[in-house]
Amino acid sequence: MTGKTRPSLPTPGELSILNTLWMLGEGTVDDIVNHQKSRPNYKTTQTLLRIMEQKGFVQHRLCGRAFVFQPCITRQRVAKRSLRRLLQEAFGGSPVQLLVNLLEARPATEDELSELESLIRKHKKERFPDRRP
Repeated sequence: MTGKTRPSLPTPGELSILNTLWMLGEGTVDDIVNHQKSRPNYKTTQTLLRIMEQKGFVQHRLCGRAFVFQPCITRQRVAKRSLRRLLQEAFGGSPVQLLVNLLEARPATEDELSELESLIRKHKKERFPDRRP
C-alpha cells in the first residue's frame, strides 16, 4: 500500500443532496428533503448530512435551533473527480476511448460535434503552440 487515499466521491444519495444544496445555496434538512423529487426520509437525510460533513462535502452553521447546511465542494470539482475515476477505471486512462464510447452511447448533434471540434482545435493550440496546423 502506498498510504495515499483517493479523494472520495459522493454516493448517489450524497450527490442528490449536493445537487439540492448547489441549487439552493444552503438549506436545513427540511429544505433539502422538500426540494428533492424522491422525498427522502428526514432522518436518513440528516444522517447522510452528518457523514457528508465528516467527508468534507458540506458544513453547517446554527441558525436558531436549526442547522443550515452548505456545500464545501463545487459541482465542477465533483464532476472532475468523477470523470478522472471513470477515465482510469473504465477506459484505462484513454480520453479517446471515453469519447468514442460517449458518442456511441449517445450520438451527438451536428452542433455538438462542431463544438467538440472547436474545443479540440483550441486545446491543441494551447498545448502545442509551436506546431503548425
